[in-house]
Amino acid sequence: MTDTDPAKPGDRAPPGTPGTGENLCPRCHGSGRIDGTACPDCAGTGKITEPIGGA
Repeated sequence: MTDTDPAKPGDRAPPGTPGTGENLCPRCHGSGRIDGTACPDCAGTGKITEPIGGA
């Protein structure tokens, strides 16, 4: 992920924020799909951005 990647609804921090990283989307469990359509939380990527290490 880079600073230019758009934020997704399930992100818990803006992409590129220090102290954050990618994790599997908890809603679709990293598949990017729910009921045959793109997951609304991760925009179909299967990944979200969230704080790591207590950030």
